Amino acid sequence: MLFRRLNWNIVSWFRTVSAISYLVIALGFAAMIYHGFEGGNGFHANHMLRLGLSFTGGTDVNVSYDQPTTTQAVKDAVAPLNLADERITTAGTDGKSFQIQTQTSFANDSVPLKNALAKAGPYDASKLSITALGPTLGAEYLRLALWALLIALGIQFIYIAFRFNWNYIFGLVTVIALVRDALTMIGIYAIANRPADDAFLAAVLTVIGYSVMDTIVILDRIRENTKIMGGAPYETIVNESIKQTMTRSVNTVATVVITLVALLLLGGESLKNFAFALLVGILSGAYHSIFFSAPLVVVFRKRQIAAAERKRRAALTTAPASSNSTASSSASRGGSREDIVAARRARREKQKATRPAATSPARYKRKAATAELAEIDPLDAQVSGLHEEAFDAGHEEINLNLEGFDSPEHAEPHADHEE
Repeated sequence: MLFRRLNWNIVSWFRTVSAISYLVIALGFAAMIYHGFEGGNGFHANHMLRLGLSFTGGTDVNVSYDQPTTTQAVKDAVAPLNLADERITTAGTDGKSFQIQTQTSFANDSVPLKNALAKAGPYDASKLSITALGPTLGAEYLRLALWALLIALGIQFIYIAFRFNWNYIFGLVTVIALVRDALTMIGIYAIANRPADDAFLAAVLTVIGYSVMDTIVILDRIRENTKIMGGAPYETIVNESIKQTMTRSVNTVATVVITLVALLLLGGESLKNFAFALLVGILSGAYHSIFFSAPLVVVFRKRQIAAAERKRRAALTTAPASSNSTASSSASRGGSREDIVAARRARREKQKATRPAATSPARYKRKAATAELAEIDPLDAQVSGLHEEAFDAGHEEINLNLEGFDSPEHAEPHADHEE
């Protein structure tokens, strides 16, 4: 309830919000270009984003030592091999089993790796597993990831258009916000130079589902308030809808962020990467749902009205003079509700001005006039002076003059009595 009382004009912040989003995405792409030139051997497109083992291929090693040891001891043992993008995590609770993932391939000769692992202590050779992951499987992962993202966006667009009676504006706004969320996640990952693996893909798809849910809540409130606040400007309707749903959105995001921060600080290495991706995506989704998606509806709405106005003017200039009234009336149906209400008010004021002064208003009007008056918002009627229409509807003001009852002519007759 706190945000409803704030006098914020969130719709007017659209340009600033959009500029911040563009800035983050631009910095992310700049970081990707910088990483592409790292190494001094020219530009490499596959170095732009630090891809994980699932996309690049490499070696997956599982080793079990006879005695408990530490992750740092295993890392120091394999340090002379200069492994590319190695990640060492514990695989059990006894401190004996470890998993090593690296983009360095040992498919042809695994003897140096085995000798390096022995430096951390004796291990069970029967439980040693060295699995090579080729780049072909990594390319397949990447292709499937892109297809999954495109299919998810397409289904979201169709569902939202159907949910809001095939209103393409709401569907288009949601898809644009989701694409921005994905680009923001990629940009921040490039800036942080974190590996984008299968956990990152799962986080992107999760964020798409989570973000669209928050966006639908705001858009649904806009549709409801359009009926309730029909006489208000569309910018006011959207702004009030955002403030009415902001408390729910902030509370929902806060509970999720607390859990993700706990995973990021206390979770394992694989959980940390997944928690980081979700944290970035959910914060980006909440930012775009509240401050970008709903104001973007206003922008598209204005463009829709402007296109209808241009179409109306073109119809008036090209239609014959005998059909000007028909073209004008048909084009006016595509206008906004605000224009229709303003035209009705102007017509009533004109009728009042042309009414003869000596003619008293009719005691009762036809139902058509009162029905026309009922279309005006009751809250807007008093502000606009439309409450005077009640006078025309038969509710005349009654003036009682009680001052004359004290005069002699109104005194009751009485007989004279002599004592």
